[in-house]
This record gives sequence, structure tokens and C-alpha cells, in this order.
Amino acid sequence: MGKRIRVLVVDDSALVRKLLTEMLSSDPEIEVVDTAQDPFVAREKIKLLNPDVLTLDVEMPRMDGVTFLRNLMRLRPMPVVMVSTLTEQGAEITLDALRYGAVDFITKPKVDIAYTLQDYRDELIAKIKTASQARVRQLTGSNTAPERVPGANVPVDKVLPSAPRQHFRTTDRLIAIGASTGGTEAIREVLERLPGVTTPGIVITQHIPASFSGPFAQRMNRCSQLEVSEARDGEQILPGHAYIAPGDQHLMVIRDGARYRCRLSGDVPVNRHRPSVDVLFRSVAQNVGPNALGVILTGMGKDGALGLKDMREAGAHTIAQDEASSVVWGMPGAAVACGGAVETLPLDDIPAAILRRMA
Repeated sequence: MGKRIRVLVVDDSALVRKLLTEMLSSDPEIEVVDTAQDPFVAREKIKLLNPDVLTLDVEMPRMDGVTFLRNLMRLRPMPVVMVSTLTEQGAEITLDALRYGAVDFITKPKVDIAYTLQDYRDELIAKIKTASQARVRQLTGSNTAPERVPGANVPVDKVLPSAPRQHFRTTDRLIAIGASTGGTEAIREVLERLPGVTTPGIVITQHIPASFSGPFAQRMNRCSQLEVSEARDGEQILPGHAYIAPGDQHLMVIRDGARYRCRLSGDVPVNRHRPSVDVLFRSVAQNVGPNALGVILTGMGKDGALGLKDMREAGAHTIAQDEASSVVWGMPGAAVACGGAVETLPLDDIPAAILRRMA
């Protein structure tokens, strides 16, 4: 056996510490080196034990998790997975944590629903393993600035057929973006550098829980010149607007005469996700074709890779975030490997590339 991933669990609840320790310790590739009940104890144990990954409770006494995270990422950057409550306040705090350098987050385990714990364990272990491979950057003034004000592995064919439609290139354009791990910040960096009314309509699928997608859309609306909202079924897609998939529904694009509209579906998860990036991208390939531009950003797994390839084959220009600027080069790497990406670009270059292609 190779070197195990060393994890420090930080949570003020003894029960949660016990649950997380038991779940992580069940995997032979992970070793829980210790636990800590608050950030002050955690700070000393990090110095002593030098763990590879930290799980960090969002809400703790003496010092909250985000304050501790900011200090940690300035002084001793390391992969951190936040453990969050499924509340609106928990969502806002967790999005702050992702902004300050946390790799990912997972909701608190529901200790009263035993049959969900196996799925939770699998998700937790996957996120710890992904975090251990993530690119972590030191927190600096540039990424602490306040916001600007202005399922199952079901193939996508189960949700959408594969036959593309024929399209002629028009001036009615559309941008589709997909992301997962590290994506909330990557999406922010793209949206805040796009102009308002002159930007074509944007549809976005980010892997995110249902209770987080609303606060995430509100946050993107605050930091962007675009009008950003959660997508609603049947809503017309307008220039200068961005529509984010609700956390428990697939987002698709349909054609209604000369207009594009959002279509939401509670159909089966695809690539273990609902919403799925593959579902969004395939719908855009079918209904928008060469009039679209597809962007796949940082994220673990392969969701969106084949959908981006569908878009490329339908005549759309497609962009994948490069490995060096991705927190996790899973989804964009898979898109590059399968031939789905026309261009592979650093995150900083993607907004300008979008503007060039959509001008």
C-alpha cells in the first residue's frame, strides 16, 4: 500500500467527529491522524501532525471556521473540505469559505437517517481523495477582496436522445458553462469580467446542493454586471442574463420558434449528478448547435466531457480550463482527452476568449 492520505477532523460536535472518523477510517487509503474540537486545538495539531487534508466545521465556538480558514490559507495553505449545514446561512458561509480557498464542502451527516450514511460515506471519501490532489493557492489580497457591487451512473441518453438537429448559424448566440469542484469561484471569475447587456444569454450547471444554488445565484448577481438568477422552467433566455441550474434539477435549453428557453427536469441523475453538465451541453448541442459556445471549468469526474464533444460536433466553439489553473482537472481534462475542447485556456484568459467568439 502506498502512502495514505492523512486527515485531521475539526468539528465542535463529538458525535460528528466520531462519525467522520469512522467513515474515513473505513477506507484503507485514508488515515485520520487526530480530531480537534475547535480551531485553536486544530492549529496546534496541524503543526504537530502535518496532515494532508483538513475537514473543517463551518460553525464553531471561539473562532468560526471561515476565520480560521482565512488565517490558515494565508500562513499554511493546505487542502480543506468544509462541513456545512443545509441552511441559507450555512450556504452563504460555505460560499465564503470556497472564496477563501477551501477545495470543496460536504453537508453535515444526518445521524438520524442511517440508510443515507453509506452514500454519505462514499461522497465524503471521494471528496477527501480529490482534495488531496487539488492545487491549493496561498490566500493573498487579490482573492480576499470583497465582492463587487453593480445518482446513479445513468447515461445522458436516458434524459436526452443523441440525434442532433440541423442548425444554421445566426446572430442569436448562447453560452453554456459547466463546473464542479472549485467551480463556484471559477464561475465568479468568468462572470464578473463579462459585460452586461451585450453578452449573450448564459446557462450554467454547477454541481451544488439544492439549498445552495439560490444563494450562489444571488452572490453571482451581486458580483457581476449580468442579471444572474436560478433558472425557472419555461423562462426565456435573454442577453445580459445568466441562468443557474437549481441544485436538484437538470437544466436544458429548448428552442421555441426563434427563442431559447430554459427547461428543468427532475429526471434521473446522470454521471451521479442532478443537475448534470452533460445534460445541459447535449441539449445545447441539439437545440443551439453552431450558435453556442461551451465552457467546461474545474471539477472532479467526467461529467460534461462528452456533452462538450457533442457541442463541438454540432459546430459550437468549445473551451476547457487548463490544468494549471484548475483546482481539479477532472472534467476539463476528460473533455480534452475525448476531443471535446477546441481550446484549452487558463481561467484568466477564458472571459476574453468568450468575448472574441461571441462578438
